[in-house]
Amino acid sequence: MSAAAALAVFVTAFFFIATEKVDKTKVVLIAAGVMTVLGLTPGADVFFSEHDGIDWNVIFLLLGMMIIVGIIKNTGVFDYLAIWAAKRSKGKPYRLMVLLMLITAVASPFLDNVTTIMLVAPVTVVVCNRLRISPIPYLIAEVLASNIGGAATLIGDPPNIIIGSRAGLTFNDFLVHMTPIVVIIFIVFTLLTRVLFRKEFKYNPEYAAEVMSLDERKAITDTGLLVRCLVVLGGVIIAFALHSVVHVDPSIVALVGAGVMLLVSKADVPEVMREVEWSVLVFFAGLFVMVAGLGHTGVIESAGNWAAETVGDDYFVAATGLLFGSAVFGAFFDNIPYTATMAPIVEGMAAGADPATGEALWWAFALGADFGGNGTAIAASANVVAIGIAAKSGHPISFWQFTKYGVVVTVLSTLMAWVYVALRYFT
Repeated sequence: MSAAAALAVFVTAFFFIATEKVDKTKVVLIAAGVMTVLGLTPGADVFFSEHDGIDWNVIFLLLGMMIIVGIIKNTGVFDYLAIWAAKRSKGKPYRLMVLLMLITAVASPFLDNVTTIMLVAPVTVVVCNRLRISPIPYLIAEVLASNIGGAATLIGDPPNIIIGSRAGLTFNDFLVHMTPIVVIIFIVFTLLTRVLFRKEFKYNPEYAAEVMSLDERKAITDTGLLVRCLVVLGGVIIAFALHSVVHVDPSIVALVGAGVMLLVSKADVPEVMREVEWSVLVFFAGLFVMVAGLGHTGVIESAGNWAAETVGDDYFVAATGLLFGSAVFGAFFDNIPYTATMAPIVEGMAAGADPATGEALWWAFALGADFGGNGTAIAASANVVAIGIAAKSGHPISFWQFTKYGVVVTVLSTLMAWVYVALRYFT
């Protein structure tokens, strides 16, 4: 009964989030409260257990990077980058989209996709406003690109950090096994955007000429502050990249970076805190509690065990199930808590196989969880953050507006990943 009740609450909440009849933050808080009152969550453990409640690593990573981005914005560097990108694309919409997606996809494996979106999304809004075009398709394309590109490395996408820790996989392991298919999928996705967003590519020579006449160097309002901020940001990026060496969580790195940034910038703290997307952080906290209810009542574990029993010793079928199953479930349950819940089940499946086959199961799981992050508007942290930035800039993106593109990209990338897994590990 408890499992059915938890599933009913989750499905009801998801319905209201998808239909946008009620603000999504209100929905998750009410749903989390209902689950807690009904005893469907692990009680106080939702605040203290990384796997059975709120993942504070994600919350504080977001908080730290929001503070960092909020301070950097005061230097005018986002306007600089926006004008630079617009001039390099000569104001051509598709060329601009490809350029922004490429920047996003290249940065995501090293910064993680959430951080990349926080840095690129403000630039996108500025450049689109300059060209008098809607930033919505560009933001959606960037998020999809970030989730694809972030799959390439251990630190690029939060599920990879969970999987790498559980399976003992290194940064180099992810480069060798994940990067090849990520590059291929990104190339195909870049070509696909020409079709997906074809109605949005409206070129206006007058506005393009206006942007081409601008001098991006004049956009920098405080060179000294920019230099100090870039030094701190560079240190944060290096610490992210050395995560597997120094064993310091990205959330700690982000918080320390935020603290140092506040110190060297001499910024007004209350003013900086107004730049933080508090509703996004609260939304994630509520969503984690909801998923904790599904985990605590055995809903996710039952689904995983059923899948494990169904495939038996046929490991190609197991890899197929993990890949497609993770893409589907990750799209609806948020791929971070989903990955944390499923990782022990995958570990058990991999333990029964030879080492090479067992590792193949982990790669299938990682690909499904990462690419499933594009499935819906709430499937990954980067999606929610981008939608929050869009709303704050006056360009709200609806659940279905994002999802109708995300589903197409998820299906395509998952099918390509399945062919890759079959050819590389089981042929």
